[in-house]
Amino acid sequence: MGTDAHDQVVVVTGASGGVGRAVARRYGSRGARVALLARGEEGLEAAAAEVRARGGKALAVPVDVADFDAVDEAAERVESELGPIDVWVNDAFTSVFAPFTEIGPEEFARVTEVSYLGYVYGTKAALSRMLPRDRGAVVQVGSALAYRGIPLQTAYCGAKHAIQGFNEALRCELLATGSRVRTTMVQLPAVNTPQFDWVLSRLRRRAQPVPPIYQPEVVAGAVVYAADHPERREYWVGGSTVATLIANAVAPGLLDRYLARTGFSSQQTDQVRDGHQPANLWEPADADVDYGAHGDFDDRAVSRSPQVWASQHHGLLLGGATVAAGVIAATMMRRSR
Repeated sequence: MGTDAHDQVVVVTGASGGVGRAVARRYGSRGARVALLARGEEGLEAAAAEVRARGGKALAVPVDVADFDAVDEAAERVESELGPIDVWVNDAFTSVFAPFTEIGPEEFARVTEVSYLGYVYGTKAALSRMLPRDRGAVVQVGSALAYRGIPLQTAYCGAKHAIQGFNEALRCELLATGSRVRTTMVQLPAVNTPQFDWVLSRLRRRAQPVPPIYQPEVVAGAVVYAADHPERREYWVGGSTVATLIANAVAPGLLDRYLARTGFSSQQTDQVRDGHQPANLWEPADADVDYGAHGDFDDRAVSRSPQVWASQHHGLLLGGATVAAGVIAATMMRRSR
């Protein structure tokens, strides 16, 4: 990137909790100047304190990423107070856990505005400042669901698919103009974040990530690596991500049937959902309560992913991906019979 890690100015959206919070911590440990963008002020202030405790400089900026003018003003404030932006990480999202028929049009629109257009607006604010300097990197935090839709998450899957197409098109434009600004995407597996405590849910039982579950620090390491090496178009985190994406490319119809059989139960625990669970669709859930980076699945989540190393050393990834795809395809064939 051409900028010493201790001198980097980094913007992280969705920084008050989950993956965004873990990414902010990681940059704090590098001594970076970190701007934290999110709606929840309690979560933001707690995240900023963690960045400072790790040796970084923090600027907490309350903002709704669905509002482009607010995002652009936030970017202007960051450059005024911290300096020119080197890295912009788009991570903020919201969603609804429910069958498509139980999601209202205004709810679907809100998810799209935050989880897709929020990335578009963040990228636009970043590029308007990076392009004249001809340097910088934008990291889109994606998901295996950017390639493979699953039941009960139509709004979220639609947004991630849209980000994927947007990012690919933008990457081509940057390459065509010879710009040294880069955009890359990090595709995630299931992660142990607080989203399962605050995403609007209409499920009878409590929502959960589909195992295997990874800790947000695993993802944070991959995001920071991607920002340091944005020449690669995307990175895959977790063996389950590799297996799912390859299997979907090889046998998407088979995967449809497999997910129809397992996708509903695998995303819910045996516990009845709390009817008073907060929902962050319209208002932040962490305005008065700090949820941190981790969800409630620490006892089931893993803190390492050998596949992340393989993704960063791409020549070794293909062999592992092929084996993983074969295993998952064979499993689905058995269960689909």
